[in-house]
Amino acid sequence: MGSVSLKQIEESLRRRLLPVLHILVLGGALGLIAYITYDTMLNVSFVTSEQYLKVQMWICLFFEIEIFAEWMLSPRKLHFLLRNLVFIIVCIPYTTILHHLGIHIDGQVAYLLRFVPMIRAAYVLAITWDIMSKNWITSMFGGYIIMLVATLYFLSLMFYVEESPVNSGVYNYWQSLWYSVMQMTTCGSNVNPVTATGKAIGVVLSAEGLILFPVFTVYFTHAFARQRGDGTDTKANTNQ
Repeated sequence: MGSVSLKQIEESLRRRLLPVLHILVLGGALGLIAYITYDTMLNVSFVTSEQYLKVQMWICLFFEIEIFAEWMLSPRKLHFLLRNLVFIIVCIPYTTILHHLGIHIDGQVAYLLRFVPMIRAAYVLAITWDIMSKNWITSMFGGYIIMLVATLYFLSLMFYVEESPVNSGVYNYWQSLWYSVMQMTTCGSNVNPVTATGKAIGVVLSAEGLILFPVFTVYFTHAFARQRGDGTDTKANTNQ
């Protein structure tokens, strides 16, 4: 009886606590995104911002605490640890550690290290969407869109950071976002990247665009077929 009671308590904690933790993770990630966006709009590079470094450190620590809390509440702790090992690694505040040790890193690596904690938030958002979804195809489609939007935003910011100092066509962030959207939709843009990183970003965006349209086609075809099947069943029942 005591064992069953303990399991019930753990299940109740998981049901009540985990959604709150997920909301806080999303809030922390949105805070980082807002900070990055604000600096970008002011033409201030968050890569060199000491204040952003401190904010991200505390949010990364919270992400690690949240993962630890989920692990404590998980009935299959080893399975949970292996499944979330990537997120444990990406949420380590590397930039703070390297800064404390006096190790200098170049701009591209610093940019990546300061943005990777967003992967944890994107994963949590995908889990939340999966819980709310009615079937696996909707869940997969929603998770794909979440990751797609996150990637688009990340790459547009990275493109701006890399290209704006040397590319006259990228004079503000909106030009970078326009280029990213046009590349992803494979429409092309009048902005031409001049740095190696910018060219690589253009290739990645185009590749994602080639994947995007088949996914949309599969999703809407499935939705249409399901709706048509439901309509046929309803009509058959009415005739009976």
